[in-house]
Amino acid sequence: MRHDDEPLAPDELGHRLTEVFDLVGPLYRRVQRAVERGEAVEGLSVGVRAVLDLLHKHGPMTVPQMGRAQAISRQFVQRMVNEAAARDLVEAVPNPAHQRSSLIRLTGAGRAAITAVLAREHAVLREVGGGLTGADVTACLRVLGEMLRLFDDVDVN
Repeated sequence: MRHDDEPLAPDELGHRLTEVFDLVGPLYRRVQRAVERGEAVEGLSVGVRAVLDLLHKHGPMTVPQMGRAQAISRQFVQRMVNEAAARDLVEAVPNPAHQRSSLIRLTGAGRAAITAVLAREHAVLREVGGGLTGADVTACLRVLGEMLRLFDDVDVN
């Protein structure tokens, strides 16, 4: 008899991880729709919100760095950066490491916008039920991280 704390055999692991994919897709689409509804509050698209969040978490980044971090094309990131810059939420600054690839950083308005978005999202996420523990969340992050690494070689451009 197998215990829940023992590694799964590859076939069983594959079947169980299919269950994770079955949840991740609908969850992602529902969250995206909820963020889009929140756009009326802050006036941010999902793409601009993602750019602002990356810069908030990691500091100034280049467009290619943002694309790699979010597994989306540089062209899409550039459009979102352009949209954010047109609204004075981000600005391009010289990149000492690479002359032709500017660093993008938050402006004061961008910092205020993403702070408001994150506060609203935090208030919603506080309502998740199920009596989840820190160990539950840690396990979820580990599983999703391993699944993401499996697809590291997939080119998004």
